[in-house]
Order: sequence, then structure tokens, then C-alpha cells
Amino acid sequence: MKRPIRLPLLVVVALLATGSVPVAAAHGRVRAPEPLGVTATAPVSAENARVGVLVRGGAHYCTASVVHSEGRDLIVTAAHCLTGSGSGGIEFVPGYRDGRAPYGVWAVTRTYVGDGWKGRQDEDSDVAFARVGSRGGEQVEDLVGGNSLVAGRGVSPVGRAVTVVGYPKAREVPVWCTNISTAYGGSQQRIECPGFSGGTSGSPWIDAEGRVVGVLGGFQQGGATDDVSYSVVLGGEAAALYGEATSG
Repeated sequence: MKRPIRLPLLVVVALLATGSVPVAAAHGRVRAPEPLGVTATAPVSAENARVGVLVRGGAHYCTASVVHSEGRDLIVTAAHCLTGSGSGGIEFVPGYRDGRAPYGVWAVTRTYVGDGWKGRQDEDSDVAFARVGSRGGEQVEDLVGGNSLVAGRGVSPVGRAVTVVGYPKAREVPVWCTNISTAYGGSQQRIECPGFSGGTSGSPWIDAEGRVVGVLGGFQQGGATDDVSYSVVLGGEAAALYGEATSG
């Protein structure tokens, strides 16, 4: 998990075209921070309401976001956020700000973590899904919506603009930053954005079409410093895990 140093049915499979994406188009066609690589407080918006905190023991410790599913009850985060001692009793609070839960508190009822992470904590398997219970007969996606997940063989956002939205432990509001993702090895991607410290693990990486194309985690569980962050490239393993979560 990132360390605080100075103060995140059917699989949607899409091939991403090469070339840059206008910054203004990133994160669901909502204007994102400019210039590239600048981190700012994320504004209140319908899109940002889909991102929230994971809470355990009364404190938020990781970030997660709602992804579209047939059951309308699915969130995505980093695998290391859903495993380890005390991994039970987790709650998801979308749109969390200043101690308030404008869209309610949703109990995690089931988690989906790949064998690569469960068996050996493989950095290339650091992505996971969780289902949350309904509230008053309503599902979380009914209330805040959900981003589609782009995963599958040959799918990579490397070289394109992505917006990362997450909650540092040291803050009670989310931050966001847009920059161009670059490759890290053959199975990971990285982005340079300051201020993504402890608590931002699990933050979604969102492309210009409003799709989740990464999750902050992977190498060094997201990065040993707060100015460079990593994500697994969401390939076949992530697609299979998403399929399991949506059908389970």
C-alpha cells in the first residue's frame, strides 16, 4: 500500500487507439485538471460520486469505485486493499467528503481476488472486485452510476491521457490528476502525479471515454513515493476476475 510521504454478464473488451487524448476530454468528457501532471482537489460531480473510500475500523484506508455490472452492485479496487488481517467488516462510501456520506454507506458482502495475488501476492495481479449489499432495495449503481471496465488481451491505455481520482488518508476530500500513462515492464503502467500518498491505493484510472482502464496498485502496491503511481494493465486475468464477479 502506498506510504504517506509528503502529507486510491460480459466483459467490456476494447482496443485503444494510439495517440494522445485531449486533457479536457479525460474522465468522462468532464474537464480535468490542467496542465498535465498537476494534482488538485477533485470537484463535486456525478462522475466523481462513483469514487469513494473503503472504511474499516472507522477509518478510510483505500479507494474504490463503482463499475458497471448486471447486478449493479460491484466496485473495483486493488487486491491488497481486500486481503490481509482484518479484511472483514469493510464498507464503501461513494462520494465521501469531510466525514459525510452523501450517498450512504454500503457494506462489502463478497470479495473477488485472483489466485495470483492470493497465492503469492503477484504484483501483476493487484486488482480486485467486491460486491456491496443493497440499501432499502436500491443498489449502489442505481444511485451513483458506474463506469464500464475495459479489460482483455491486447488492451492498454499506455500513451494516452488518464485521470486518476483517489483519497489520501491525510485528506477528507478526493484529489485528481490527469497525465499520460507510460509502460512499466510488459504488464504494468505508470503515471506521474504528485500527492497520491497512502489511502489512494485502488484509485481508478479513467480514460477519455469515462472507462476504468487501471487501478492504482501493482508495483510496490502502487509505488513507494507519492509522485509516481502504478497500475496493472487490465488484461485477461482481470477480465476473467470481472466475469467471475459479475456472474457470482
